[in-house]
Amino acid sequence: MTRLLTAAAVAAAWLAGCATSSHVLTGTPRAPIDPASVRIYTVPPPKYEQIAALSATSSGSLALTSQQNTDKAIERLKREAAKLGANGVLLQSMQDRPSGSIGAGGGSTSYGGNTAVGGGVGGSFALYSKDVTGLAIYVPQ
Repeated sequence: MTRLLTAAAVAAAWLAGCATSSHVLTGTPRAPIDPASVRIYTVPPPKYEQIAALSATSSGSLALTSQQNTDKAIERLKREAAKLGANGVLLQSMQDRPSGSIGAGGGSTSYGGNTAVGGGVGGSFALYSKDVTGLAIYVPQ
């Protein structure tokens, strides 16, 4: 059990060290704004100025459900856009990516006289992260 916990801690530390968002400038950045002011668009607004191509992932978060992973990736996308002064993100893609698995196993053996009895249990489940891309945009008010 101790080995499993140690392995899980090492995996969490490794995932936390991965980059979670990035950008490539395609326009002129503006002064940073509050991430709460960044709006997500699935359809382009009538007028906007493109600032950067963005990417973000939910990797390294403790999110377990698909919705939690989506929320974390979008939050990181908005934070990256806000650093560039973008008040909007035009969402381009969203996909699940396998990011690892967690497994556990155990067993025991007892000896009674000349008889050996053994047993064991094991299991695992896959971990997924959400990857999103979008355009950081400035929409005139």
